[in-house]
Amino acid sequence: MSGFDWERDYALEELLQSVIAVKEFPNKIARVINGLKPEDFDKTYRDGSWNVRQIIHHLADSHMNGYVRSQHIIHHSADQIQLFHQDDWAAGLGKDFHHEASFMILLGLHQRWSLLWLECLKQPDVYLTKSIYHPELDRHVSLAQFMVFYAWHGEHHLEQILRATA
Repeated sequence: MSGFDWERDYALEELLQSVIAVKEFPNKIARVINGLKPEDFDKTYRDGSWNVRQIIHHLADSHMNGYVRSQHIIHHSADQIQLFHQDDWAAGLGKDFHHEASFMILLGLHQRWSLLWLECLKQPDVYLTKSIYHPELDRHVSLAQFMVFYAWHGEHHLEQILRATA
């Protein structure tokens, strides 16, 4: 999770922009991957990195976890999140599956996730300060921080796909 600033506070407008970014993310990734050839999904953005297919699977895995974490924050503030070891998942049994299933997950998940977050933005005093403990970061992370993080996270990995396929 390096590269993301967990120390900032976020204005409501920034949070709304993050929700919109999460909602629109599947459309952005679709525009990129629809033009790729089958062999492009095996390309990496640097030596030793995940290939494009693994990045797409990672986005589905990570964002499913992010959605569940959001629900835990909303309903069980201050509980500890369930960790998932992204490198193990990326190298695991499903690493060579066709990317389409993971893309379809992103499509439905991001629609539901953005609607959930929009509901939370309607009552910022109730939801945006709720947090959950993240042991890898050794800190509590608020719902507002998760909103901005996952918008950033999608763009971060989309840039990797673009570099790999340039």
